Formats: sequence, C-alpha cells, structure tokens
Amino acid sequence: MIVVTGATGNVGRALVAMLDQAGERVTAVARRIGEADVPAGVRAVPADLADPAGLRPALAGADALFLLVAGDAPHGLMAEARAAGVGKVVLLSTQGVATRPEAYRHPASFEAAVADSGLDWTVLRSGGLASNAFAWAEPIRAHRTAAAPFGDVALPFVDPADIAAAAAAVLLQDGHNGATYVLTGPEALTPRQRAAAIAEALGEPVRFVEQTREEAHAQMSRFMPEPVVEGTLAILGEPTTAERSVGPDLTGLLGRPATPFAVWAQHNAPAFR
Repeated sequence: MIVVTGATGNVGRALVAMLDQAGERVTAVARRIGEADVPAGVRAVPADLADPAGLRPALAGADALFLLVAGDAPHGLMAEARAAGVGKVVLLSTQGVATRPEAYRHPASFEAAVADSGLDWTVLRSGGLASNAFAWAEPIRAHRTAAAPFGDVALPFVDPADIAAAAAAVLLQDGHNGATYVLTGPEALTPRQRAAAIAEALGEPVRFVEQTREEAHAQMSRFMPEPVVEGTLAILGEPTTAERSVGPDLTGLLGRPATPFAVWAQHNAPAFR
C-alpha cells in the first residue's frame, strides 16, 4: 500500500489517480480530505504533517510513502514511517536546495531526514511548477490580464502531472534508492511567453503587465515566509545557469519528453475562462 501526502494538491491528486489506475492500494492524505476527493476504492485519511503522530492511521500497513515538505518535524515523520514498517519514501523537494541553500534550508532539512531515515529513499527536486500560473486565473478571468515580475527572464516550468508520473515511476520501480532527480520542463519560457500560451489556449488576447520587484515582493509576502520570497524572487529575476537549464532526469524517468507549457495551458484553459 502506498501513502500519498498532499493528495488534494496539483501533484498529489494526479499521483493518487495514476497509482490507483496502476492497480495499487492507495491511502490519500491531506489536512482536509474525504471520500469525495479521491477515486472509488482509495482510502482518504485526514492528517496534518505538522503532527507526525497524527499520520499513524494513514501509515498502518503501508509499504511506501510519498512525502511533501510540510510542517517542521521531518525526523518525527521518518520515525513514524519506520515504526509503521514503511520501506520506501519518495520526497518531493525543490531545486532551490542545491541552487539557493540559504533560502531553502527547510526543504533541505527534510532531505537530510529522509537520507538519514534508514529507509530506501529518493528525492525529486522540482523546478518551478506550471501550475503557478493559476495565480493568474482570477485576473485573466476578470479582465484578461496577467502580471508578473521579470517579464523577459526564462525558466523551464514543469507540469505537475509530469512530476506525479515521475513519482509513480520511482514508487513502482526498483533502482532509484539514494537518487536525487531534478525535474524541469522541456523549454525555458518567460512570464510574457507563458501568458501568451494561455491566451492561445483561450483563443483570446491576454495582456501581460510587468510588475516591479517591490510589487511582486508585497504580493508574495501575503502567503510565503520572507526567506522563501527572497529566494523565489532571486530565481525569477537572476536565475543561475542550473535554474535556467532543461535537465534530462524527467525524460529519463518517464521515457518521453516533458510536457510543454503550452500543452499544460490547453489542458487547464477552463480555469482561465
């Protein structure tokens, strides 16, 4: 049985569906989750990763765990996984652990706890998610406008469904113990180009508005801690060579090219209508 945390999120929801379709027994975990949120036959267990002991009902009988970086007790979560008899853990982390270690100490602490757990482990370090564009959904619906800083700086945003497919491959296959994979999209696009791709998917113009760094900082500070805001803005505005680069790991895991942002936009166009 495989436990998927963050099961109502962009990656977790897709992963639950993929594992279920593969015939696996799945327990889906999120802070607020019910049977209506999962496919028939998938067990839904509400739990908060900030409370490792609260994860015990979900972990009972589990063979593998897909773990998000959430809460502040990674070693406690690993202790609960060991006690439950979990043999494999796959952690969804971020590329920033390697490229911006000062800003991303929190996910780095999860990576360290997983590596020290005594379990088989794999770390998936994600680049920026294509689904970050959902932040534009309301303004695009309301007045066909998308605002972002650094309008002409390109990054290879990755489809969350591709991350889910990579996680499924690692969970269901052997040969990935101790590996860390960096997952990116197939091409680097600017915010201006991503807004144009959404416009193409809608069949209507979308006006791109370039924010100042200060405007973006104020907006992000509403829902991000200050170090993460600064780290994110640094990546968006002055990415390193590694952050700009399209990596081979996702294609290697999936046996196919990563999904282009334009395809993600077509699949998710209803959110912007």
